[in-house]
Amino acid sequence: MDYTSSITPPSFKYDVFISFIGEEGTRYSFTSHLYDALRDKQIEDFAEELQLPRREEIAPDILKVIEESKISVVIFSKDYAASTWHLDELVRSVNAWKSTNRL
Repeated sequence: MDYTSSITPPSFKYDVFISFIGEEGTRYSFTSHLYDALRDKQIEDFAEELQLPRREEIAPDILKVIEESKISVVIFSKDYAASTWHLDELVRSVNAWKSTNRL
């Protein structure tokens, strides 16, 4: 009997979700270089501050993207911990990893 075919791995829309501080942080330095390098290697990534408009609260569409991403890359910068929005993203990412046994 072949038991390996009975286990279906989860399907993800994105390979990587990138969480970072935008204008004052790493947008035009490390993050943009990482984003471009991932794209060059045909790795499907999602960098929310590059792809979605800024809002006051973490939006349901961001939460969905976090859950649809295989991994999250958190780019800590000087102002990251001062951002409630980004700390929420970090908590949601950790919870998503735990709920799918990826952490």
